[in-house]
Amino acid sequence: MCTLEKRGNLFILTLTGDSDDDHRLNPALLATILSSLREAKSQATRGAVLITTSQGKFFSNGFDLGWPESAKRLHQMVQSFQPIVAELISLPMPTIAVVQGHAAAAGFALALCHDYVLMRSDKGVLYMSEVDLGLPLPEYFGVLFRAKVGSVSARRDVLLGGMKIRGAEAVRLGIVDGVHEGEEEVKEAGMRLGEELGNRKWDGGVYGEMRKGLYPELCGVLGLEVGKPVLPTL
Repeated sequence: MCTLEKRGNLFILTLTGDSDDDHRLNPALLATILSSLREAKSQATRGAVLITTSQGKFFSNGFDLGWPESAKRLHQMVQSFQPIVAELISLPMPTIAVVQGHAAAAGFALALCHDYVLMRSDKGVLYMSEVDLGLPLPEYFGVLFRAKVGSVSARRDVLLGGMKIRGAEAVRLGIVDGVHEGEEEVKEAGMRLGEELGNRKWDGGVYGEMRKGLYPELCGVLGLEVGKPVLPTL
């Protein structure tokens, strides 16, 4: 499952489990993540920052493909993930994904929804497995990757080539903002970045609207309003 902890201005969302838990996104976990994001949103003040991480050797291995018994149930799970993407894109605070292990398929997409992504340099890959598994890519996934990955050739290799990307290569491709050797090191880097961003004391409402303005196509697919006037808090 997951937990939400508040440390000062930092909200820390952690996918919990033992060292072998691959944090598959099933309906129960999706509901808990969405609830945690909405809780963080309801408590947000100036300088708030969200850090998403996980326990064990996986960040998230994507949808729990053992759960659906039919294509209809898989479609329901894809639909259940969309509000999480929408919450992260509209959240009124900076967001950081600390990817300390493998992030595949929807797990990769979950990380990509954040403003900043940090990875380990010694372990972990980013991998979109849909092409290898013969699964269609949800429309909003494709739009998310167009919004977040600037290189056309990188999107081709990731989505159409099933490329497994390690930390240094992810930085080179502009997918990840930094790599750090070891689990503790990358988590400490995430906390430092969170504190730096929090110290700026930005207005969350303004920040969230500016973020949405960067991704109008994605917001359109997600049903998010863009350009809504926001009165800054003093």
